[in-house]
Formats: sequence, structure tokens, C-alpha cells
Amino acid sequence: MPVHEGLALYAAATEAGALGLPMLEVGTYCGRSAILLADAARAAGVSALTVDHHRGSEEQQPGWEYHDPSVVDPEIGLMDTLPTFRRTLRRAGLEEHIVALVGRSPQIAAVWHGPLGLVFVDGGHTDEHANADYEGWAPHVAEGGLLVIHDVFPDPADGGQAPYRIYRRALASGAFTEVADTDSLRVLRCTAPGI
Repeated sequence: MPVHEGLALYAAATEAGALGLPMLEVGTYCGRSAILLADAARAAGVSALTVDHHRGSEEQQPGWEYHDPSVVDPEIGLMDTLPTFRRTLRRAGLEEHIVALVGRSPQIAAVWHGPLGLVFVDGGHTDEHANADYEGWAPHVAEGGLLVIHDVFPDPADGGQAPYRIYRRALASGAFTEVADTDSLRVLRCTAPGI
């Protein structure tokens, strides 16, 4: 995530923290954006949660363009970003300000029942994964809370289209209104129930 998009995410999290509700990120990878949410949550006195199976998304697998061989578990030959994520939080001094939920987003969303002040969707970029993240977590955004979607590219030449499609879906639902646009980061406010 470019710095200016990170700053926009931090601003959204700071605003959402005023609601006094937890904030949740879908798609942690190594924790760079999680430290932004954790710091905003710390300042607001709320919890930050992050959801990831830590096995990498489809574009982060061995042999793909965005693959980082340093996050492959040599014993099993699969991605494992959890140790890197934990080191990231420790270096930032934010371990006690975030709860890592390790598992698949739809399974965790199915057992989550509380309202959230902010949901940041930055998980898998296939339609299947993006829709599951949206459908699982958008209903938990409290009225006045924020839904933040990363990697929204209106032009297919710039990037994958699944995040763009869930962004369009959120706007079409009538439940969300766009309040900020920073390159590929979109911030939407929940104004009514529904998805």
C-alpha cells in the first residue's frame, strides 16, 4: 500500500475510532496496514482485529509475480505470513492493541455478531473471495461506521476488478455512501442497513 493510501486509511480509522466500536481488517498479509489500524485503535481505546488465514492470497503464491519467498514455511512449502505479521506488530510496539483472528474470512464472519466501527476489505482479489468478504463483514458495519475497500481499479488495465465490483455493489445497495477516494482506496460510510 502506498504511503498516501496508508495515511488515508489511518485517517478513516481515526474517525471511526470515535464511534467506540472495534475496527476490523480482512487481509493482513505481513501487517503493514494492521499497524495503522492498531495505532488508531490504541488512541481511541477500542480494539483492532485482523482476519487472515496467513497462507497468502492467490497472487502471492510461489511462482507468481508478487510472491515473497521469505514467507514460505520451509517445512511444509506453503506461505505462512503469521510469524512476519507478529514481528511487524512487535517492532511497532502494538502487539497488545490488535487481535489476530487466524482463519478464513467467511468462517470467522459467520460467528461474529457485534457491530464494527470500521471494516477494511483487503483480502483475496477473486470475485469469490471479495464477495465473501463483503457479504460476511459489510452487514456488521454500524450506521455511521466506515467500509474501506482497497485495490479499487475502475480501469481493468490498472488492476483486478473484484474489489471494484464490491465497491460498486456497496454503492448500489443504498446502504453506503462514498466519503473519500485516495487512488485505489475507497472509504464508504454506512447510512442504512443492507448490502
